[in-house]
Amino acid sequence: MTIKLGQMTTVVISSPAMAKQVLQKQDLAFSNRAYPDSTRSRNHHQFSMAWLPVSAKWRSLRKICNSHIFSSQKLDSNHHLRRLKVEQLVADVRESCKTGGAVDIGQIAFRTSLNLLSNTIFSVDLVSPESDAVTGEMKEMVWNIMEEVGKPNLVDYFPVLQKIDPQGIRRRLTTYFDKILELLNGIIDQRLELKKVHGLVSSNDVLDTLLSISEDQSEDQIDRTTIEHLLLDLFVAGTDTTASTVEWAMTEILHNPETFSKARAELEQTIGKCQQLEESDITRLPYLQAIVKETFRLHPTVPLLLPRKVETDVEICGFTIPKGTQVLVNTWSIGRDPSVWEDPNLFKPERFLGSEIDVRGQDMELLPFGGGRRICPGLPLALRMVHLMLGSLINSFNWKLEEPKDLKMEEKFGITIQKARPLRAFPICK
Repeated sequence: MTIKLGQMTTVVISSPAMAKQVLQKQDLAFSNRAYPDSTRSRNHHQFSMAWLPVSAKWRSLRKICNSHIFSSQKLDSNHHLRRLKVEQLVADVRESCKTGGAVDIGQIAFRTSLNLLSNTIFSVDLVSPESDAVTGEMKEMVWNIMEEVGKPNLVDYFPVLQKIDPQGIRRRLTTYFDKILELLNGIIDQRLELKKVHGLVSSNDVLDTLLSISEDQSEDQIDRTTIEHLLLDLFVAGTDTTASTVEWAMTEILHNPETFSKARAELEQTIGKCQQLEESDITRLPYLQAIVKETFRLHPTVPLLLPRKVETDVEICGFTIPKGTQVLVNTWSIGRDPSVWEDPNLFKPERFLGSEIDVRGQDMELLPFGGGRRICPGLPLALRMVHLMLGSLINSFNWKLEEPKDLKMEEKFGITIQKARPLRAFPICK
């Protein structure tokens, strides 16, 4: 459908056939971004890989991510970090078992994701299990960014209002960006000072890699500001989305006890009761994989993906999309389309058993990470983390809902989608 809002024309794609046109067959024509006015905060749109147009700078950042951060070789080499963080997750939940307290699933998943990323990038934990207040503050700040970027903004529809910023969205985002950039800058300065005082200090982490690339005179050279905004993207996109998926998956399986029993039985038979789940085990756990896919189908983390923009008139299936049109791919609607899915509103992981449908951008029925050249670069890490965290929480504990008769499934929307009310449950040690 086409929607005209102010001076902006938007086309919404809501079927797998049309999504294939946009994300595969004519991907290049739809590869540029329609960036919201809010991303002008701190000129983020000029440095962010998420919002940059397809250009030499964008290709350079994409190459760095694919080669130095999210490649299979790189992820395999630091799998011990993910193992350690998941061990800590299980240990923290076990403490709650002993005290009899309820666990905020989204909160612990966020802390695990945040510390995993900070260890991968900086070789340090950003938050500790004891600092729930700090974790909560970071989680709220990341969500605030997602909410502000996804909020309908009058400036996007009437650009003449840009200087006024009538809803204050850009002002608030500037505050959030400044807080995170201040934290990142402090860590970068500390690393540079260590190098200066002690000579070559190699942690073999992402920050070292990025600083080395910035000092190199090759075509992939990036400056300090670009590094800061790339790290901002990684932290904002890599924590909220992973934690939210784990929380939705746990919500669904605790709402469907039979699903939980099947998943636990598979884990116990394959790796052993309460045993540590390894990344190499994931391929042997088809039902766990099916639960994750079904969660992505019903609760895609970015329901409309990031908006695209056509730079010239484009024709698809007899329709002409005019130059300058914003294009949204409605993965939320595609995932609940009754012509594509049987019983689309029911949580049924079994639908994926024996199915070849995957989430890596080739199957248009299931597009949680998008597709084409703008597919989410963090997909390989996200899949490893979601399976590891979810499988560990299922295999290590029984769970009892804090309010079993009041399990709210409402969603709250930003550029991503979250559970409106946090999932709280009591872990019971096996």
